[in-house]
Amino acid sequence: MLMDSGALAERLTRWIRYQVVAAGGKGVVFGLSGGLDSAVVAALAKRAFPKASLGVIMPCYSDAQDAAHARLVAQRLSLPVREIVLDQIYDVLLEALKQADQNEPELLAAANLKPRLRMITLYYFAAQRGYLVIGSTNKSELTVGYFTKHGDVGDILPLGNLVKRQVVDLARHLKLPDEIINKPPSAGLWPGQTDEAEMGLSYDDLDCFILSGQASSKAARRILDLKQRSKHKRIPSLRPDF
Repeated sequence: MLMDSGALAERLTRWIRYQVVAAGGKGVVFGLSGGLDSAVVAALAKRAFPKASLGVIMPCYSDAQDAAHARLVAQRLSLPVREIVLDQIYDVLLEALKQADQNEPELLAAANLKPRLRMITLYYFAAQRGYLVIGSTNKSELTVGYFTKHGDVGDILPLGNLVKRQVVDLARHLKLPDEIINKPPSAGLWPGQTDEAEMGLSYDDLDCFILSGQASSKAARRILDLKQRSKHKRIPSLRPDF
């Protein structure tokens, strides 16, 4: 049975506060992408640390609407933000990699540089302030590996046990902007990219399978295949057992 969104928001707020304090942190920092998950993380973080939460907007050849939506969330929450444009850094790194590899990069390999550059940026701010980094990956994404290894990371993942529909319900409870709740989920890796198109299945099908084990045979096969192929993303780096 899914928990009421109000009670869930309160429990997650307490959990964030406890985890940060237990780790000796002074506050929290997180990326603000203009998407639903990061907006929910921002709202929960601001509740947990009203005076020690920092959102970071990091466009990297991104849709201008994404940054606009990120600023809208920050304004709604009265949240301090920093904005760092990563376009030039991305260009320099990609050009160096192309010269070293002497090949044109694959689309996904090049796109995954973006979340990894954002990770570097967030951990810089965390180190500067003694904060912990909050990641925004949810259970639906974790289940099928729809996240960038060593990119979409955080010291804590408050949405990690919530499927997408629960995140949507939380967003409504937290009174986040409708334009963010209703926009097609996207990692913003390239123009027109959406989560569902890249995964090859809908969040409705994925969430239903996670919560009840029910799905069409086609969707179930796709989910199980993605889960198996992404297993390495969900376990710590392997070490010899001797």
